[in-house]
Amino acid sequence: MKLLTCSFRWLTSLFLVVAFQAQSQNMQAYTFPSSEVVSIHSKLLNEERKMYVHRPKVDSADGNKRFPVIYVLDGDNHFALLAQYVDYLSRPDVLAMPETIVVGIPNTKRTRDLTPTNSLLNYEGKPDGSSYAGSGGNEKFLQFIQTELMPMVDKNYKTGPYKIFAGHSFGGLSVLNCLLTHPDLFDAYVSISPSLWWDKEYLLRMTDETLKNGAALDKIFFYSDGNEGGNNSFFHKNLLQLDATIAKKKLKGFDYLYKHYPTETHMTEPVVAYFDALRFIFKDWEKSR
Repeated sequence: MKLLTCSFRWLTSLFLVVAFQAQSQNMQAYTFPSSEVVSIHSKLLNEERKMYVHRPKVDSADGNKRFPVIYVLDGDNHFALLAQYVDYLSRPDVLAMPETIVVGIPNTKRTRDLTPTNSLLNYEGKPDGSSYAGSGGNEKFLQFIQTELMPMVDKNYKTGPYKIFAGHSFGGLSVLNCLLTHPDLFDAYVSISPSLWWDKEYLLRMTDETLKNGAALDKIFFYSDGNEGGNNSFFHKNLLQLDATIAKKKLKGFDYLYKHYPTETHMTEPVVAYFDALRFIFKDWEKSR
């Protein structure tokens, strides 16, 4: 497997805080860890894939330290957001979560990679062959993550065993599909406004069929929606149905949280939802330190 790494200066001015003022005279101002752009050739997808990797600064006094990993879809949009949140929440003066590696996965053929079935129907159930041609490649994409991307990341970075999978819209659809079909691939799953309308609500039916009443599923799942047409919108109704289905299954060991953001649009919701997701996933972390 070919690995090409090049410098990638962190653009802190894109989001959140450019510089932090020390809270006391004895505390040094925080400096951001480094990020890189990584290229990997996928035999499964038969293409070159670019990845963004944001990693904590390694402490020379603890060279064996390992870090959790967040794999986030739509990397061109959400990698910077997650990396900034991780940096802030893991700061020594915050300590709301552990230092964490963030891997952003940009798109090449988004509809192909992030949809679980081949469908030419849009959210209204009408044919749209021009937009959704070639859909249904999510299984192969998940295989790429498992058999090519993860081994590369584990080989080249100080990764720990704990892994999180996060996505929005079609990315959220992919995250839910992964939870149902490859639950052991990640420890926590974050599905922000998943496009559950896809293929006549295919994954809603699959959720009900796959999750068995009272079964053990030792995972964390955060899922949400925004104001995407009001309370009667298909997005909101689908998320309510997903939440009701999960609740009635009474899964053992399954820690889940659904949040609705009525003041956020489809595109602003990830800003608040990803923060809440990290706080939920690591809510007990400080106690366990």
